[in-house]
Amino acid sequence: MLKMLSKEKSKSYDDAMSSALTIANFLTVLRLILIPVFVTALYYQRFSWALAVFLVAAVTDGLDGLVARSFNQKTQLGAILDPMADKLLLVTAFVILSLPRFTLTDPIPFWLTAVVISRDAIIVLGAAVINMTTGFSQFRPSIPGKLNTLVQIVMIVFFLVANAFGLLAEYLPVAYYTTLAMAVFSGLHYIAHINRLMSEDQEHDRR
Repeated sequence: MLKMLSKEKSKSYDDAMSSALTIANFLTVLRLILIPVFVTALYYQRFSWALAVFLVAAVTDGLDGLVARSFNQKTQLGAILDPMADKLLLVTAFVILSLPRFTLTDPIPFWLTAVVISRDAIIVLGAAVINMTTGFSQFRPSIPGKLNTLVQIVMIVFFLVANAFGLLAEYLPVAYYTTLAMAVFSGLHYIAHINRLMSEDQEHDRR
């Protein structure tokens, strides 16, 4: 009896590990590993290296989702790690590049960093409160939310290019205000998006 239980436990553990150890999850973990490498490059003002690392991390952001969908590698671990890796990478970039110590050009305006981080914090806290009070957990990403992430990535790339090669600096103010507008719009849209999802869930429960 004990041997059977032990074998079943071992089998379930092996199944869980095999389902977690996917190419998509590996790419997500790689993105997390690249964050301290990115910060180190910025600390020593190796902006070309920082740009290369950030671009590789950004590419893995698109690849992990593509691989997960194409090869049926969607896992619960990946659903948690992927958005966490995205937010950690972008929040780290905004915070570090808002400090004059780490940039050659003027740093990213603090008001922009505050808006970007506040948007994400409000959404996460709001989702947590909704989940605790109603039990609703179907928080799917929205298209404006994905566009917001893309706009932030492009803005960081522009900023790093300006510091590494002295190019695109004249476009930074436009990039800043575009990022601000997209953060505000996508945040407001996500509130409406969640409200719609909750309404659909309630209608489904009534049927």
